[in-house]
Amino acid sequence: MSRGGSGGRRYPRTARLNKLFQEILAEELTHIDDERIEMVTVMDVDVDAELSRALVYYLVPDGADPAVAGEALADHRVRLKGTLGSQARIRRVPELVFRADDVSLSAARIEAILAELPETRDGSDDESDPNGIDESSDGGDDTE
Repeated sequence: MSRGGSGGRRYPRTARLNKLFQEILAEELTHIDDERIEMVTVMDVDVDAELSRALVYYLVPDGADPAVAGEALADHRVRLKGTLGSQARIRRVPELVFRADDVSLSAARIEAILAELPETRDGSDDESDPNGIDESSDGGDDTE
């Protein structure tokens, strides 16, 4: 689920660090007592090949402001970097850059739009199969 952006070939080390950083950051956020990031989810981390920068993609719950969560994450950057350094056992911890996860936000928007379309609503008043197959005249064989 990498966002790309670092260009070039993906090295196994950076792929492992992406996953490791995501796990460490997600766990550390549960230990931070700050209501601005109470329900923030770390969706992905993308460490560049030089280990100089790590993009941290986060998701906020519905109704929460991603900018407020981003400010809170930036406020706790030093603590998060320290945790990464000690738990990942790396000499040089990359700069952490926090970005709201636009992919998840776009997906949620698309789902909301699709839910409003007449074809995708509840359909309890329409007993036909969405694939256009009329089950009432299927020929009598009920095996699946």
